[in-house]
This record gives sequence, C-alpha cells and structure tokens, in this order.
Amino acid sequence: MNKPFTPHEIKNIPTEKFVMSPIELRDYLDFDVKRVYFMTHPKQDSGEHMHYIEKEFFIIIQGKCTAIIDRGNGKEDIAMEGPTTALYVPNFVWHGFKDFSEDAIILALSSTNYIPDRSDYLESYDEYLKIRDEKIKELYE
Repeated sequence: MNKPFTPHEIKNIPTEKFVMSPIELRDYLDFDVKRVYFMTHPKQDSGEHMHYIEKEFFIIIQGKCTAIIDRGNGKEDIAMEGPTTALYVPNFVWHGFKDFSEDAIILALSSTNYIPDRSDYLESYDEYLKIRDEKIKELYE
C-alpha cells in the first residue's frame, strides 16, 4: 500500500474508444469503503477539519484544486489536477480544499458511513495542534 499524505498519480490506459483509469483499491487503502460521495459545483473553499475515525481517499475526476494538509509539519498545499491525481487522508490528519476550478469534481471514498452529528470532526486548528504530533507519530510512523 502507498504511504498516506502522498499524492498518487492514477494510471491512464488509452484505448481506441476511451481512456480507462483503473484504481485497485487494495493498492491505496487500508480500509473498506463504506461511503462514496462527490463534491461538485464549488462555490467556496471546503471547511478545514480532522476526523477522529474516518479515513478518506480523494480523487480529482475533473478540473483542479489545492488540498490543504497538515501531516505534522504545519499546513502545506498539494496541487491536484484531474483526472489523474488522488490523495489518501488518514484519520487525525488536518485537511481541506481550496482554489477549485469551476469544473472541479472530487470523488471521495470514505471508511465510515455519514455521521450527521459531526462527532467525528474536529474543526478547531488550535485544538488539532494540541493532539497532532502525538497522534501522527502513534498512528503513522
């Protein structure tokens, strides 16, 4: 499996009729997919946050955007451009998206079903910084 936080280049296989971009999930994910959702028609940046439980795999299907990730060294920007870029974001990793092109479409694969009360979210970056180093070291090193 590939390492978390690293943008993945999705393979394209051109055929006479179309271009196929296969993704063998076992090569990218350490979770079973429980939910799939799309982000389309962006009007503003997504909210930055962290999940206590949920892990996500984001694939930019069309257009482009910038992922904001804190993998233990402060926030950094990761350029994503469709249809060949994907990003695995484990739990306890601060993330969000900005600078969407008008035609951007992001496909998200999630390890959890939707949790409407948002109890899995931490939306305060200051609170995240208090737990970041300990959790990232514990989970991903």
